[in-house]
Amino acid sequence: MSNRLTKIYTKTGDTGSTGLGDGTRTLKCSDRIEAIGTVDELNCVIGLLLCESLPDQVSDFLTKVQHQLFDLGSELSVPGYIAMTDENIENIENKLDAMNLNLEPLKEFILPGGSRSSALCHQARAVCRRAERCIIRLEQNEKISELSKKYLNRLSDYLFVACRTINKSLSVEDVYWSSKRMSGS
Repeated sequence: MSNRLTKIYTKTGDTGSTGLGDGTRTLKCSDRIEAIGTVDELNCVIGLLLCESLPDQVSDFLTKVQHQLFDLGSELSVPGYIAMTDENIENIENKLDAMNLNLEPLKEFILPGGSRSSALCHQARAVCRRAERCIIRLEQNEKISELSKKYLNRLSDYLFVACRTINKSLSVEDVYWSSKRMSGS
């Protein structure tokens, strides 16, 4: 591998702009940079989750997801470039369906928690939903691939089922929401 980054700081962003992959510059507070940053944050949260003891099927797949999120970041940093594929989305659906077969149907909403690793997975799910919203906001003014939105939508669904799978693998009950619980009771 050649040296891609020989100097980490360039000082070109000191005025509040940053360079995109196609050489253009944009404000660091632009919708595009917000989307890129949120996808990066999602990748970081998944990295933290991967530091936990997880079922092999979950950890193996999330490691692949980290690479795909990096691809999605590259797609967002080069306007017009498409990195996501139908195969990426189908793969998530297949993994999600296979995991869901081993879970009891939900009859109530669940709260984040049960175990630390499941709570971290719920955090990843919430950041994934925010990344999806950022891309939809960006799409209001710029052309964005439909596949990137679908990918994040399916990934958030996968992460929800992974939360439940993690708890089940640890023999920990999901935390069910109840509207009847009152603070201080």
